[in-house]
Amino acid sequence: MTNEPTSAPCGCGKVKLQIVGTPILRGICYCASCQEAGRRYQAASGVDSVLAEDGGTDYVVYRKDRVRCVRGCDFLEERRLKPASPTRRMYARCCNTAMFLDFTRGHWLTVYRGRLPNDIPPATMRMMTAERPEGVILPDDMANYPGHSGKFMLKLLGAWMAMGFRRPVVDGVP
Repeated sequence: MTNEPTSAPCGCGKVKLQIVGTPILRGICYCASCQEAGRRYQAASGVDSVLAEDGGTDYVVYRKDRVRCVRGCDFLEERRLKPASPTRRMYARCCNTAMFLDFTRGHWLTVYRGRLPNDIPPATMRMMTAERPEGVILPDDMANYPGHSGKFMLKLLGAWMAMGFRRPVVDGVP
């Protein structure tokens, strides 16, 4: 783990996350929920792109205890696909920037790739590819899993063990 903090600012800079440590993993998700949330978000004018042309959402997964909001936390706004969904997507309402996805029952935080610096390691897997848009053919440049991969689950479990099986909240995030 590196102790050098990584910044994840919104588009206008009023909101800033600070992340310490290496990511659990970087991947691309094709689940129907990520696609629907991406379409809803990108329907607004002037927003950044979170949904690629092939329907995938590029993200970087971190332990929740390694992420904190250091500026503009009061600008964060949650959006859920359904009111009772345990998954909330957080946006900076100051500039309508997609910041991260929080599975509230989990110990990890999924940061949208566009919020992070360019030197983040490349994605290592595509997941939920069975739900990708019809006609999309994926290259074989990395592992393509039709659902959640065992590798992904083991990485999450390893991170949770290292956290003492805690499920912390993210500092500064409502």
